[in-house]
Amino acid sequence: MGELDFDVIARTWPYLLGGLQYTLQLTVVAAIGGTIFGTLLAMARLSHFKPLAMFASGYVNLMRSIPLLLVIFWFYFLVPVVLQAITGSERPIQLGADRSAYITFIMFEAAYFCEIMRAGIQSISKGQVNAAYALGLTYRQSMQLVILPQAFRNMLPILLTQTIVLFQDVSLVSLLNVTDFVGASVKIAQRDSRVVEMYLFVAIIYFALCFTLSTLVKHLQKRIAIIR
Repeated sequence: MGELDFDVIARTWPYLLGGLQYTLQLTVVAAIGGTIFGTLLAMARLSHFKPLAMFASGYVNLMRSIPLLLVIFWFYFLVPVVLQAITGSERPIQLGADRSAYITFIMFEAAYFCEIMRAGIQSISKGQVNAAYALGLTYRQSMQLVILPQAFRNMLPILLTQTIVLFQDVSLVSLLNVTDFVGASVKIAQRDSRVVEMYLFVAIIYFALCFTLSTLVKHLQKRIAIIR
């Protein structure tokens, strides 16, 4: 242990901080985008219009049945080829690692957020739906003003827990040579030959953030349970 040099962390902190900011930014954008898209998918799955419900169900089952890493590679390597075939371009249309990461995570996480929101919507009693209709509200107004706010409140702890999992999964973008927190640490570890120090530091930061957020989610869940 005496040969370990943790000063490398202090020397490269600005670079590591930039990677951590990218990781947090991607997590927040993917969580918000995934929640919005997932809510639409949940409403589609609950729709009485069979083709729409079947499409949403197929999308969710597909995304939940394949590894995230495979989805990242598919989108990064295959979508440019598909776009080339559609547009007739001479070369594959490159979307770039950053854009691919954002779109992939939003599309993938939407499948998981969809199931969470679907459970939240179904947890609302039909009496409230009937009451909304009795007040003259349309289906859209009932969902927007009555059902979704309550479903979102009920599912908020689970949504936040899924966001914590998303924060951990974002580290996979380092395989696309994106400089997220893990990617930044890998580059420093390889350049300065300080693999143990960097990976240990990354593990500590991930543990501290995820444990803290998980504790806050537990407190939030207890408060929501009291309100209910």
